Amino acid sequence: MALRPNRPQNPSDPRAVARAAEGNVFAREVDDALRQDEALYALRKWGKPVGAAVVLGLAGLGGWLWYSNHQDTLRGQQGEQLTQALDNFEAKNDKAAQALLDPLAKDGTPGNRAAAQLLLAGKAQDDGKADQAAKGFAAVAADSNAPQAYRDAATVREVAITFDKLPPQQVIDRLKPLAVPGNPWFGSAGELVGLAYLKQGHNDLAGPLFAAIAKDKDVPDTIKRRARQVAGSLGVDAVDDVSAVIGQAQ
Repeated sequence: MALRPNRPQNPSDPRAVARAAEGNVFAREVDDALRQDEALYALRKWGKPVGAAVVLGLAGLGGWLWYSNHQDTLRGQQGEQLTQALDNFEAKNDKAAQALLDPLAKDGTPGNRAAAQLLLAGKAQDDGKADQAAKGFAAVAADSNAPQAYRDAATVREVAITFDKLPPQQVIDRLKPLAVPGNPWFGSAGELVGLAYLKQGHNDLAGPLFAAIAKDKDVPDTIKRRARQVAGSLGVDAVDDVSAVIGQAQ
C-alpha cells in the first residue's frame, strides 16, 4: 500500500510547507523501498516456479510445432504411397499395391490408414472375398479416429455387403442417419433403408423414400432410375420432369 504524503496544516507558513515537502519526499522514498522489497520478495518466492512454467511452456510449444510439421510431412509421404498403390491397382500389379497399403493400413495416420483399409476392403470385395471385405469396412466404420466421411462410406459398404444377413431394423438403425436429403450418401443409404422397409412390410415408408431419392438431383442417375421404378411399383409418383425421364430412358 502506498504511503500518504504529509499535507501542511498551514499553507501560509513556509516552514510548514518545507517540512511537508521533506515529509513527502521521505514518504515517496519509503514507498519506493517497500515496492522494491515486495518485488524482490515475490521474485524470490515465485521466480523459480514462474521461470520453470515459462520454460515448460516454450518447450511444449516447440514440441507441438515439431509434431505438427512431422505429421504434415508424414501425411504427404503416405499420400504418395496411396497414389502409387492406386496406380499399381490400375496396372493390375496387385501385389505391389498391397505391399504399399499394408503398412499404411496398420500404422498410417488416421486419414491415410482409413483410406488404405477402404482400398484393401474394396479389392477384397472385387475378388469375391465378401467376408474379408465386410470385416475391413467394419474396422473403418468403428474407428473413431478416422475422418467421418470415410466412416460413413465404410458403413454403407459394409451394410450393402451384409444386407441379406442383417435384420432389417439393424440396417435401418445404422443407415437412417445417412438416408436423408442433402447427405452425400442419401442415394445409396436410402436405397438400402427402403429395401429394409420392404422386408418389414412397411410399403408406406418405403414408397415415399424411394420417391424422394428419385427426385433428388444430387443422387446418381443409376440409383434414381431404380428408385423411380420401385416407387412406381408401390403406387407413389416419383416423376417431377417427365421429359427428363424420357430423355434418360432414350
